Amino acid sequence: MNLIPWPYRLLTLAALSVALVGFGWIKGASHVQAQWDAAIQQQALQAAAVRERQAQATVKVVTQYVDRVRVVREKGDTIIKEVPVYVPVQADAACTINRGFVRLHDAAAAGDLPEPARDADAAAAGIALSAVAGTLAANYQTCHENAEQLRALQAWVSEMASTTK
Repeated sequence: MNLIPWPYRLLTLAALSVALVGFGWIKGASHVQAQWDAAIQQQALQAAAVRERQAQATVKVVTQYVDRVRVVREKGDTIIKEVPVYVPVQADAACTINRGFVRLHDAAAAGDLPEPARDADAAAAGIALSAVAGTLAANYQTCHENAEQLRALQAWVSEMASTTK
């Protein structure tokens, strides 16, 4: 009754097993590839959403920064315009600015230590008190602009951190 000898049966069984394993392998690979493609698509959508939120946050922070700096500049310009009112010509004549003050101020503005004081530092520098007041007001205006820039940068960093969560 055995028409098919044992070696051929085993060979057929092995070939059938290999075919089934191959079929499962290919189907499994296509399933995994589909999952992979779906995950990549999901990540791309999430990245696009994060980029959109970051762009909106950037616009918000930049708008606030520009408005704040405009206010700081307007106030600073007003203060600088008022220097002649608060430091009149009589005050210029009554107060002499010596070279030591000028050297100390310039060193402080540059962030350097001043050179040791000399006798020549006591002489008048020929700079009016109103010019000093105007320079200081302009320096403080720049300082306030830098402070607003730093606040805006900190707000931007905070917004960027919150958009990725």
